[in-house]
Amino acid sequence: MVKYNQLGESNLYVSDICLGTMTYGHQNTGSEAYEQLDYAVDKGINFIDTAEMYPVPPRGETQGKTEVYIGEWLKNQQRDKLIIATKIAGPGRPFTWLRGGNNKVDQQNIQQAVEESLKRLQTDYIDLYQIHWPERYVPTFGQTVYNPDLERDSVPISEQLTAFAKLIDAGKIRYLGLSNETPWGVTEFVRIAKELKLPKVVSIQNAYNLLNRSFDSGLAEVARHTDVGLLAYSPLAFGFLTGKYIENEEVKNTRISLFPGFGQRYLKPNVKEAVISYIEIAKKYNLKPAQLSIAFVRSRWFVKSTIIGATTLAQLQEDIDSVNIVLEPEIFQEIDAVNTRYPNPAP
Repeated sequence: MVKYNQLGESNLYVSDICLGTMTYGHQNTGSEAYEQLDYAVDKGINFIDTAEMYPVPPRGETQGKTEVYIGEWLKNQQRDKLIIATKIAGPGRPFTWLRGGNNKVDQQNIQQAVEESLKRLQTDYIDLYQIHWPERYVPTFGQTVYNPDLERDSVPISEQLTAFAKLIDAGKIRYLGLSNETPWGVTEFVRIAKELKLPKVVSIQNAYNLLNRSFDSGLAEVARHTDVGLLAYSPLAFGFLTGKYIENEEVKNTRISLFPGFGQRYLKPNVKEAVISYIEIAKKYNLKPAQLSIAFVRSRWFVKSTIIGATTLAQLQEDIDSVNIVLEPEIFQEIDAVNTRYPNPAP
């Protein structure tokens, strides 16, 4: 059964399963997107996550199409029953088609990005507006080593928060969230907001799964003391935790096969060995690997919602059915044993 959790100090109560949409407009057609959205809402999901740069992989000719699909669907829904989250893309990526490649998270870009997302989504407000990745340099998307030589000029956090505050005051966004952030980043956003009486962030959307438990240490402590909960994306580790790549490394029509190099985050030592071990646990307890993986993420005390995405309705149904799975203590013991043997192989 779907449960609902409060995001930080906000008035948002989000379903503990969130529908991710980054396949809409590339791997999924509009009609398939509407079918998924209808099914998810019918099952009690009230939380839908997207981004201005979607679908993935990001391309100029498809940018924004995901929000367009959601907007076509959203205009026929009871808006106040749904929580719509989207994101602003930041600098450091070669997105020349997005605001001319000038993607600093400053007043002008924030204003333009929000207005364009509102138009595509066909709504008057965005419930949760997130910074897709930090405006400043940090290692992201599988990078793990901080290199001071890569630091760049960046928009001060105080300036970013001031710009968002204006849009909150105007009623165009309700709350602010972070994504792909670090412990230092979350702490600074919270500290500066308190000092300057600006909006406090209510969530952080980072990757979290059985192969990537980076959040368990520093970020978990920060989440505890700041009341900024995790929206966990990639709970199936780009599909690796379903086991489909173990059974058939040449499996077709997946993000790994369609977009070579896109899943480098998971093509690392010990990933295959860890996946095989988790599949064995799932089989032992008569669970599907996807159910084990999602149930584990949902069980974590700092996770407020687990973001699932699917290219087929059957995949979506299986993922949503994981809400009925409660893992026994002995399963957690076996999971911890695998994590000890193959610690965090795909951070």
